[in-house]
Amino acid sequence: QPRSGTADAAARYGVDLADLAERLDVTGVAGDVQTFHLPRPSWSGHALPWDGLPPRIVLAGVGSSSTVDLRRAGAAVARATRGLRRVVTTVGADAGVEGTRAFVEGYLLGAYRHPSRSTGTPAPGPAQQLVLLGRYPEAAVAAARVAATATWTVRVLAVTPSSTKNPAWLADRASELATAAGLDVEVLEPDALAARGFGGLLAVGAGSATGPRLVVVRYEPPAPTGRSRAITPRHVVVVGKGITYDTGGLSIKPREAMVPMKTDMTGAAVALATVLGAAAAGVRHRVTAVLPLAENAFGAASYRPSDVLRVYGGTTVEVSNTDAEGRLVLADGLAFADLTLDPDVLVDVATLTGAATLALGRTHAALFTPDDRVAASLALAGEEAGERVWRLPLVDDYRSATDSVVADIHHAAHPGFTGAGAVVAALFLQRFVGTRTWAHLDIAGTARSGSATHEIPEGATGFGARLLLRWLEQLA
Repeated sequence: QPRSGTADAAARYGVDLADLAERLDVTGVAGDVQTFHLPRPSWSGHALPWDGLPPRIVLAGVGSSSTVDLRRAGAAVARATRGLRRVVTTVGADAGVEGTRAFVEGYLLGAYRHPSRSTGTPAPGPAQQLVLLGRYPEAAVAAARVAATATWTVRVLAVTPSSTKNPAWLADRASELATAAGLDVEVLEPDALAARGFGGLLAVGAGSATGPRLVVVRYEPPAPTGRSRAITPRHVVVVGKGITYDTGGLSIKPREAMVPMKTDMTGAAVALATVLGAAAAGVRHRVTAVLPLAENAFGAASYRPSDVLRVYGGTTVEVSNTDAEGRLVLADGLAFADLTLDPDVLVDVATLTGAATLALGRTHAALFTPDDRVAASLALAGEEAGERVWRLPLVDDYRSATDSVVADIHHAAHPGFTGAGAVVAALFLQRFVGTRTWAHLDIAGTARSGSATHEIPEGATGFGARLLLRWLEQLA
């Protein structure tokens, strides 16, 4: 069934919409797009109804017009109109605030292409201009731009080759983006990390030619006015795993598993994009991003299985597998946040475990938190943002899996314990958050995609930034 905007456009063109839909085999399924090129015969001396109008009609299926379907429709329109100068659309014009936001978000996400260093002819880019014809709430369009920009930021950083993207480069890039947004930035280099006791970060980065970094980016909200005075500002700290390349260290990965590891810093990119997006949207809460950055390489100085490390705050950790490095840098980041930043809510984001991918695949991130309200609010934000999560349990009976006889805690399950790798990793991280309200997002499955689907590109997806921005927007 055509929407009112579609019928109005068909009338302007003098096109029989039912006949056109039948000829193009239009299904109306969300994401289905059919393009019709209007003839302009040079031999005709007669004026045609579409003279002076754009020469193509794109019919996009919107399914049930749910936010999911409108987001998919937006992405499909973006892909179908690559290389054009201007696109005029009525899709989603009568869908209200959430529908408009979903369509524009989908369009901007679908317009994305991974940066290419090819010397060949570049592929067509997105249309230079999108004109929304109809009733599109401006606030919804603005929110969609912020969310899509955050996702683009994560994607671009994640796909940057690690030959460029070492910890120093990523720290510099984070500083540039934060400074441009008017945010406070602090960068700790190896000497400062050593002086302050970041033993996990230093150990993981010891085998690399480029030492680790810790980046802290702070956003302070504007003074509350009007209705916002009724909201008590919270301090949310987001800690993101920032492994710029993961070979596995001395516990080296197989070749196939190593190939996508330039994206193992996606958690840090999500944390950075979240604080940048919070500033752009003017959210009412303080947001701090903590980015522990290291390259897990191997060499004469690499840390070893059976080493005992002292992480930030003094906890000693026994190492059994150097390919479980993410939880070590997060231990430093979480302990630092707990002990020095005084957060009301502490969230960590990481491409942490293959077990999360095996359990939930590519569509849902694993969510761990002991707080039912935080779990419910993140799940709701994920549904609305199109970045879904599934809560997994923090099983008390599994805590003994990380018992150690030579340190305070073992950083991975001991040999006598089998399975539940994502749960054990979350239990390890919980050790470093004190009594804070805390949530852990394992995005190992959702951060990467094997093929382009709707608004998701092949490769780095940018998952997590839209989820956290929507959650911050709704946080009471």
